[in-house]
Amino acid sequence: MAEPMTITEKILARACGLEEVHAGEFVNAKLDLALANDITAPLAINEFRGAGLEKVWDPERVALVCDHFVPNKDIKSAEQAKQVRDFAAEQGIEGFFDVGRMGIEHVILPELGIVVPGDVVIGADSHTCTYGALGAFATGVGSTDLAAGMATGEVWLRVPETVRFVYSGTLGRYVTGKDLVLDTIGRIGVDGALYQAMEFAGEAVAAMPMSGRFTMCNMAIEAGGKSGIIEPDEVTMEYVSGRARREPVLFSSDNNAVYADVMEIDAGAVRPQVAKPHLPSNAVDAEELSGMDIDQVVIGSCTNGRMDDLRMAAEVLKGRKVAPGVRTIIIPGSQHIYQQAIKEGLVDIFIDAEAAVSTPTCGPCLGGHMGILAAGERCVATTNRNFVGRMGHPESEVYLAGPYVAAATAVTGYVSVPEEVLA
Repeated sequence: MAEPMTITEKILARACGLEEVHAGEFVNAKLDLALANDITAPLAINEFRGAGLEKVWDPERVALVCDHFVPNKDIKSAEQAKQVRDFAAEQGIEGFFDVGRMGIEHVILPELGIVVPGDVVIGADSHTCTYGALGAFATGVGSTDLAAGMATGEVWLRVPETVRFVYSGTLGRYVTGKDLVLDTIGRIGVDGALYQAMEFAGEAVAAMPMSGRFTMCNMAIEAGGKSGIIEPDEVTMEYVSGRARREPVLFSSDNNAVYADVMEIDAGAVRPQVAKPHLPSNAVDAEELSGMDIDQVVIGSCTNGRMDDLRMAAEVLKGRKVAPGVRTIIIPGSQHIYQQAIKEGLVDIFIDAEAAVSTPTCGPCLGGHMGILAAGERCVATTNRNFVGRMGHPESEVYLAGPYVAAATAVTGYVSVPEEVLA
């Protein structure tokens, strides 16, 4: 009889064809998906070619998404995208997403049902951990490891220990998954879950929509996590229904599973958060920064570019104007979300508020384009990292927040909680 296992151990055991695996063991797991973007795919393709490889193991299980420097900002980014485009055509990869049919990778792959519960996914992007919200094991790897994965359909790794985070209570008004995960990272630090699976559970998570769950798992890497994961439930299956391209496999942790640690957090006590420069762990209640002038607001990214996020922003911006001197950039996470935002009148709200609405792109998040900061400028962003120079000049500052705080800040021109605008 198998020993008790966590959801992560069960998913990896299945992928290895074993009855059980446990934390600390090294395994070869079969992949359900390997993915890369326009920055990391060229490196992986070069490694693939350099090893003399000719064919990916399964063109239906490889996804390549041009989302970081698109629409291309310069010749170099255009050449990188062309290399990915040519490789996808050569290999017959249907899961290739380019301008006009693309979106931010960690938004569109779940949206299109390319990732499903029970999957093992590697991606040459650190925020691949986003897919754990579906009850999948998903983790970021380097481009060399991705090349090996594309060739063999397997990944070699050490089974991570799991830390279970149990959130009790009910989230307060204007408190979202972003605030909950920033608060958590603030408690444990940027290496507080190093090479561990962060398992999010409890009544506050169970009551959370998929958008909030994606946000929480997305930022597991910001605490050093190998992955983030949430057990699939009715909310998950409602999201997956009609999307899944293959049969989901549902797992849950055994009641007596072994955890490295269990951390209990009163979610009802968490207030809207802002992470100060230059670490996501520098999280404080947004009220503590009230009155700090801001030059730019960015709402979007793989962390907060979904419909729920845009609806939150629109709730605050409706009938109001962005403060003079504040540049506000809103980026839907996919073409579908962009279109839905148009249908719901959200884009009209944003434009009437004098915000700029962009085609889906990761651009500003990594300081790529469409929102670069100059020296001395401050930005409140719904992105996931605020390292030195992350969004432009090394003397600029990025403050991480959820859509409510970001939109309220856009209206006032200084760091604000939504109550200041919506009262």
